[in-house]
Amino acid sequence: MNKEIIDGKVAGSNSNKFPLSVWEVAVALTVILGFVLGLLGVYLTMPASDYSFLKLPRNLEDLQILRDHLENYTSDYTIQVLVGYCVVYIFMQTFMIPGTVFMSLLAGALFGVFRGVALVVFTATAGASSCYFLSKLIGRPLVFSLWPDKLIFFQDQVARRRERLLNYMLFLRLTPTLPNTFINVASPIVDVPYHTFFVGTVIGLIPAAYVTVKAGIALGELQSLGDLYDFNSMATLFLIGIVTVTPTLMSKSKS
Repeated sequence: MNKEIIDGKVAGSNSNKFPLSVWEVAVALTVILGFVLGLLGVYLTMPASDYSFLKLPRNLEDLQILRDHLENYTSDYTIQVLVGYCVVYIFMQTFMIPGTVFMSLLAGALFGVFRGVALVVFTATAGASSCYFLSKLIGRPLVFSLWPDKLIFFQDQVARRRERLLNYMLFLRLTPTLPNTFINVASPIVDVPYHTFFVGTVIGLIPAAYVTVKAGIALGELQSLGDLYDFNSMATLFLIGIVTVTPTLMSKSKS
């Protein structure tokens, strides 16, 4: 039943056409090529003795070990660390691999607040964009099977707020109303234009990135990921989100 409703609501009229335009294919291929070249460059220029500590952190203890090793490594191999960081973060975002919050904390620990926020926003936006294009190409069955109810809700909200869609996308990025992974995958399915998706992602990720990166500077003081978002931080993000969606609500009440 749900699948039939979703198919009826989100299936496009051009379903027989190749789902990506030429420039979108070029961007997707550029991202893939960047993954390959970036990892190859890091592999060829990194001392073999340092491979043992390189792994995706799954908890704060793993992250602290990685931070301790990379702090010394960063001063001698800054470019390699930056390239490796960007490639790993974008890859994780593209293929919905959990753990990007640890990468955001690592950015704060290694690069400080301002450079860390810039790095996280750049890599998160690039990863979200490549996930968007990948989903546009092959993501429809995945979204149908994993999030049928969320997809119906999202499709309905996007249709109702089409005239001020950017405000709604900013609201979603600023608040935990819908998971960011779902937004990345479902946006092309419900016809959110890429330029709206891009702007909403760049701007909307800044507050949360700031909170996480700043926490990474005091990484040793964190006891759990729950310490990242206290009541004040969550209230601030919700307040900013409400401000962004207010024009949409006002336009609906006037119509």
